[in-house]
Amino acid sequence: MSSHKPLHIIPRDWLSHIVPLLALGFPIIIGQLGTIIQGVADTLMVGRYSAHDLAAAGFVNNIMNLVLVFALGYSYAVTPVVGPLHARDDARAAGRALRAAVLSGALLGTILLFLLGVLYSQLDRLGQPESLLPTIRPYLIIVALSIPLQTIFNAFKQFTDAVGRTSTAMWMLIGANALNIIGNWLLIYGIGPFPSLGLTGAGISTFVSRLAMTAAMVVFFLRSTRFRLHRAGFFERHTSHSYRRQLNRMGLPLGLQMGMETASFSLSGLMQGWMGAAALAAHQVMCTIGAACFMIYYGIGAAVAIRVSHFSGQADMTGVRRSAFAGCILIFISGVVISGSIAAAGIHATSLFTDDAQVNAIALTLLPPFVLYQMGDGLQTNFANALRGIADVKPLMRYAFVCYILVSLPLSYLFAFTLHGGPAGIWYAYPVALTMAGVLFLKRFLNKTRTNSQS
Repeated sequence: MSSHKPLHIIPRDWLSHIVPLLALGFPIIIGQLGTIIQGVADTLMVGRYSAHDLAAAGFVNNIMNLVLVFALGYSYAVTPVVGPLHARDDARAAGRALRAAVLSGALLGTILLFLLGVLYSQLDRLGQPESLLPTIRPYLIIVALSIPLQTIFNAFKQFTDAVGRTSTAMWMLIGANALNIIGNWLLIYGIGPFPSLGLTGAGISTFVSRLAMTAAMVVFFLRSTRFRLHRAGFFERHTSHSYRRQLNRMGLPLGLQMGMETASFSLSGLMQGWMGAAALAAHQVMCTIGAACFMIYYGIGAAVAIRVSHFSGQADMTGVRRSAFAGCILIFISGVVISGSIAAAGIHATSLFTDDAQVNAIALTLLPPFVLYQMGDGLQTNFANALRGIADVKPLMRYAFVCYILVSLPLSYLFAFTLHGGPAGIWYAYPVALTMAGVLFLKRFLNKTRTNSQS
């Protein structure tokens, strides 16, 4: 008789897995939401200023979301590099790994800034409404300059999470978001002695808030007694090439997988711009709502990755599968509650961002595909993180390229233009592509855990 325990697809003791996932996931969700709250605040406050500025913000923020999500995915490699060193109480080595992460983050930020500069030089060739370009240009420049600050902050955030200081980055993000909102209020609308700068004012506020939170994080690391030994390793002349190789080996696949998903939304935003400023503004409104939902899913997914890696380290494939499917249950429940609430709210949800009747009318047509893609988004998020937990990240790039680039973008064009589906047609590609990705990730996860359980 076989001594192997049977592997259960649906966990019988799901509650014992869901409670730890919630405990791990909640602070991660707060931190994840903090990375996009600045864009949400800009969208809300700019939308109240004018529909014209909202459409311009829609174009820039679609591009910036792609950049920020790629950078965020890349930074996720920091925690599995630093975490084991912290567990072994090797603070100096952890400090050297942080230095490698900061240098890699700074280099990544510089490359992304250069690419955004190339994009800026080609703005007039992207088919966007000509009237938006004078508003787009200064906002794009200012926000692009803040990207290296964000990538450096990401490195420190993942480091502090890895050494058990998860609340540090959370509070700094909350402070930065408060500063951004105050800056928006003063500079968008021209309160008191400040000029009314509209979208440009929102860009300045975003830059200042990212500068402040990065400076605060650096000062905290340099001044806190908790990091005395880490600082010693950080400033050592000892080479950190091996850590940089580890970061690149894991970070690039993770960044590309997340980036290609975001690219399907961002590049389809270009298609929305072909249909006019109102369609682009509506796309921005629904992308902002969708990004908030995604970060909730990804917070739970990150907790799944942690739990799965723990069971994988113990060679407990039953625990790996049960934890992954418990996370799937949690994400599906969250998706039903979130999408159901937004669909029920209807125009009350979209009108939070703008009073423009045409923009709201188009945004309402995007609600059905928005609801439809939530389950696929939850499925792919959960099992992408489950694969990350068992250190099987390279296939994610291939699957993401097929689903988000080869399938989603052509379908968006087909539904919107060839079949005359308009702005909503672009969005009906998302349920197809996201569900396809989720099924591929699930199949890979089942095959990989089955192989591991037999080895």
